[in-house]
Amino acid sequence: MTPLAAEVNENLAQISNYLVYSSMAVYMLAFFAHIAEWTFGSRSKVGRTAAALTGAKTAEAAAAPAVQVRGKGGTAVLDKPKVVTRSAAGTRDVPDGPGAAGGTVNGDLYGRIAVSLTTLAFVIEAGGVVARAMSVQRAPWGNMYEFSVTFSTVAVGAYLMLLALKKNVRWLGLILVTTVLLDLGIATTWLYTDSDQLVPALHSYWLWIHVSTAIFCGAVFYIGAAGAVLYLFRDSYEAKLAGGGQPGRFATSVLERLPSAASLDKFSYRINAAVFPLWTFTIVAGAIWAGDAWGRYWGWDPKEVWSFVTWVAYACYLHARATAGWKGRKAAYLALFAFACWIWNYYGVNILLSGKHSYAGV
Repeated sequence: MTPLAAEVNENLAQISNYLVYSSMAVYMLAFFAHIAEWTFGSRSKVGRTAAALTGAKTAEAAAAPAVQVRGKGGTAVLDKPKVVTRSAAGTRDVPDGPGAAGGTVNGDLYGRIAVSLTTLAFVIEAGGVVARAMSVQRAPWGNMYEFSVTFSTVAVGAYLMLLALKKNVRWLGLILVTTVLLDLGIATTWLYTDSDQLVPALHSYWLWIHVSTAIFCGAVFYIGAAGAVLYLFRDSYEAKLAGGGQPGRFATSVLERLPSAASLDKFSYRINAAVFPLWTFTIVAGAIWAGDAWGRYWGWDPKEVWSFVTWVAYACYLHARATAGWKGRKAAYLALFAFACWIWNYYGVNILLSGKHSYAGV
């Protein structure tokens, strides 16, 4: 019996559903643990950014040359007027925040619990993806439901891999778990599709190559976009402090624990730059598969067009980010626009537009 005609193993399909729902429950526990981490972590270390910026201003004032004014009564020494300018990202001498927990025992305990629960949820969700694949003996991303579940699994896996590599990214945990729950909620509520066999056009080894790389790229692009969003908040916070403003207590307690704006800017850039070549390969692989399946490499199908638009947006971002004048907020806005193109290519194109990729199902 060929894989195309293989029967669906309903027991495995049901187990997959149970595992996905179980992972959502554990992600919810991880969400509350992250909330506890941010809430009960000590605020004793907040103010490091303000101290750094204030210290820099004091040093500048001390080093500023004096202006001498001679008059009849002698010599008067006046301080040179200080001009406060808005510095670009990466030029402020600001330390990274101590992390989500604020570096305290309580916060660190809740943070470790949150990471442990996230790891458990990841394992359970990955088991659901594998069970779905075994139930139909094919790649588990033949429709939007399967793509969404795999996408969130890979995103969490990438986050845990960064933690395993001793990268200080635990500050990303809360926003990651929140969006993963949103993604799984949409998948199980509106995108769910019963486990079934593929349409003939998808029955190709290119499914393993093209779609898997698309999922991986999207998951990593998501992490880069999350870094860009947090950069915008942190940059505004630093700018307000540099201008002599006083941010609110809540903003201070949260944003002070994040890496500096310069670090978040670098983080987002490096993540996007690292995965961009793979996104290029994804488009090339899709064109080769289209040539095998439909007899043409490019047909201006909506999915093809928006994949290329996404590629152009990220290429513009990387080019602009490498130019000194585009570091900071303008580059972050462009990175978020590029990721919005990727999101539209997945949800908008699949649901609202019709084309040869419409077999993905809802």
